[in-house]
Amino acid sequence: MNNETAPLYYSAETVRRLLNWPLVNEAVESALKAVVSSQNRPPNAAYVNQPKRSITACKDPGQFLFTMPAFVGNFTLPSDCYVGDAANVTRSTLACKVVSSFSSNPQQEPPLPSINANILLFSIQTGELTAIMAGTDVTTWRTVAASIVATKYLYFRRFGPSAEHEREITVAIIGCGVQGKMHASAFCSMFKVKQLNLFNRSTARAFELAEQMKQELGCAGQTKISVCSNPEQAVKSADVICIATYSKEPLIFASDLREEGSVHINAVGAGENHYSEVATNIYERAQVYVDCFANAESELIGLPAPITAELGSVINSGHYPEASDITIFQSMALNSVFRNGF
Repeated sequence: MNNETAPLYYSAETVRRLLNWPLVNEAVESALKAVVSSQNRPPNAAYVNQPKRSITACKDPGQFLFTMPAFVGNFTLPSDCYVGDAANVTRSTLACKVVSSFSSNPQQEPPLPSINANILLFSIQTGELTAIMAGTDVTTWRTVAASIVATKYLYFRRFGPSAEHEREITVAIIGCGVQGKMHASAFCSMFKVKQLNLFNRSTARAFELAEQMKQELGCAGQTKISVCSNPEQAVKSADVICIATYSKEPLIFASDLREEGSVHINAVGAGENHYSEVATNIYERAQVYVDCFANAESELIGLPAPITAELGSVINSGHYPEASDITIFQSMALNSVFRNGF
C-alpha cells in the first residue's frame, strides 16, 4: 500500500453478513490451539504472538480503552472459506483490536452501545495500515464461540469423542443481555439442547429472549424453554451454565448445582473483577480453565482457585475432565459487552 491509498473499511453490516457459527467456532478453536502450540512449535506450524492486553482508564469510572495486538503466523483459513488451492495457502496477519468500554452509554439520550470496537489490520511486509474492520460483532461472536469450544472439550468430550453430536443437555442462561441472547441462540444451534432455562434480573428481558428463541426454533423445535424466578431454579438441573452479567455479588452457589456434579460453567461476565458472579465454594470444587495464561495472570488476581490449564492445551492433548467434575471456563471477554442487558 502506498501513501495515497486509503485503508479499506469493512462496516458492521458487511462483517455481520460474513459471520456464521461453524466458521467462527473453527477460527476460535484454531486460535486457542495456536496460543499453546506457539510455545514449542515445529517449523512452519501455525503460531500466535499475543501479549497481554493493555487497559487504559479514562476520565470517569466505567470508561476504559482496551488494546489487543496479535500476530498470527502460518495459519490456514477454515475449510469453508475457500475452495481448491486457496484453502491450503498459509497466511500471516498482524492486527490490533481497539475497544472503548463506556458503561454509561446506554443511559445517554439517545442510548448508545457501551462497547465500540474496531480491528486494525496491517501489512506484514511494510507495517502500513491496510484495513479497518468494525469489531463489535466480532468481539461478541468470539466470546460466544469460546464458550462453545470450551463446552465441547471440557464438558462433552468427557463422555466420548462424539458426545457433542449425541448427548442432550439442559442449558441455563444467567443474564439475558447481548451475551446471554447470543449464547442461547448459538448453543441451541450447535448442540442438542432439550431444556433452556433463562434468568434475568429484569424478568421482562428473560421473557423477551424466550419468545425470540421460540421464533428461532420454530414449531418443530424440541427445546423446552423456561423463564426462572431466580438463579437457583435456573441452574439446579443444568448440565451447562452460561453466566453473563455485571453482578458484583455471587449469583450461583455450590448448593445450587446438581448433587452428582458433572457440570460445566462458562463464566463470561464480571462486576469489579472477572469472577464475582460465581461463588467461592464453586471455585473451590472446580477445575478452572482459561484461554490465555498471559491475560489471566494480570486480570484474575485473587481468583479463589488455581488455574488448571489453558483450554488450548486440553484440545491439543486430549486430556479431558472426569465425568463427575465441575469445570469452569473463565472467559477473558470484555464484561461491559452485556451491561446494558442485565
